[in-house]
Amino acid sequence: MSIEVIAKAFKELGHPVRLAIYKIVMRAGAQGAPVGKVCDNIKIPNSTLSHHISSLVSAGLISQRREGRVLFCVANYDIREQVIDFLQKDCCGVQ
Repeated sequence: MSIEVIAKAFKELGHPVRLAIYKIVMRAGAQGAPVGKVCDNIKIPNSTLSHHISSLVSAGLISQRREGRVLFCVANYDIREQVIDFLQKDCCGVQ
């Protein structure tokens, strides 16, 4: 994974609201979290939530899928693992 992709992930997770959204989505597991549930937990306007989710999607940290009228945010666990691996391998000297 390129350092630019890693840096983008860190940039997006560096915002407190996006980090809170990401944590909710991560806890939801493979099925993902309905956007309505995320909004209820974060307590921000839908348009602001949409902006933050879009940033996380653009970094590859989450994806979205629609089931009927419900939009789900789903964590990309592969990207998470690659970011963690980058920190451990390249920053901490772990081989």
